Amino acid sequence: MGDLDSTGLRLMQELSQQVTAVRPELLNGEATVGELAWGWAKNYDALNRFWRHRFWFDGDRPIAWAWAYLPHRITRGDGRFREVKEANLIWQTHPDHPEPLTEILDWYDEVAGDVDRLLTVQSTDERAQAAVAAHGYAFDAETGSDDGAWIQFNMRELAEVPDPVLPEGFRFLTAEDVSVAEAVKAHRDAWHPSGFTEAALQRVQRTWPYRADLHVLVQAPDGTLAATAIIWLDEATRTAEFEPVGTHREFRRRGLGTALQLHGMHLARAAGADRMLVACLGAPARPAARNLYYGVGFREITRDLPQIKTAG
Repeated sequence: MGDLDSTGLRLMQELSQQVTAVRPELLNGEATVGELAWGWAKNYDALNRFWRHRFWFDGDRPIAWAWAYLPHRITRGDGRFREVKEANLIWQTHPDHPEPLTEILDWYDEVAGDVDRLLTVQSTDERAQAAVAAHGYAFDAETGSDDGAWIQFNMRELAEVPDPVLPEGFRFLTAEDVSVAEAVKAHRDAWHPSGFTEAALQRVQRTWPYRADLHVLVQAPDGTLAATAIIWLDEATRTAEFEPVGTHREFRRRGLGTALQLHGMHLARAAGADRMLVACLGAPARPAARNLYYGVGFREITRDLPQIKTAG
């Protein structure tokens, strides 16, 4: 299947909710409710033609899905091109139904064709590690190295959250207080260079479970939007997730990221969440994000083990 529409996305999120409820440490990279919403909505216009997907069901209940990104070339926000020559797979199975993983890997071979194939398994999922190894995958030592771009997954309970403290003159806002253009600029300033557009944000805002009152920002005394974060609340599992979190490059090291997260956690708890999730770079040589999240009480529950299967 090609076009991944909002109905397909909701099926993926439905399975994510099931896994979050029983074994959150088995959520695969980019397969949480919030990661799925963010990744699908912001990339839809640029990448949808390069996506392939498939579902597996038990009756009418999804028990597994696969979402492949085929090789592509797109224009970055700074006018340069970003070319991806490998295929990449995001996938999820229900903890009680791990069997479809073998079919997922066969399907991925078929749709990816004769290119290198990438995917991740979780450090907590020994069964999946064995399955991908039997299918010809090996640990990607470059991506998974101490300075690689691998991701760790973190969790924090929300029973006790310290009060946020902002520098004098700074204040908290939500997306209800700013225009689409201003919110996009806040993101682009935090993630330069970024191809994020107003059309992409508008699609994000139409994607469940986005809420404008949980899209939080920090405004500097001069009016600059100095930090931004989106909180994705899943009321069914009482779980909220930060994705993304970023600070304007000219306002870093002032405690804004810490204050924004604490403020966001208070809002999430008031909206009904019992726990908070966030993903970040986990490599020891890239400690900034991990230390930021550790500083507000997050702790790792699992990490990606990047895998590669070379063509030929």
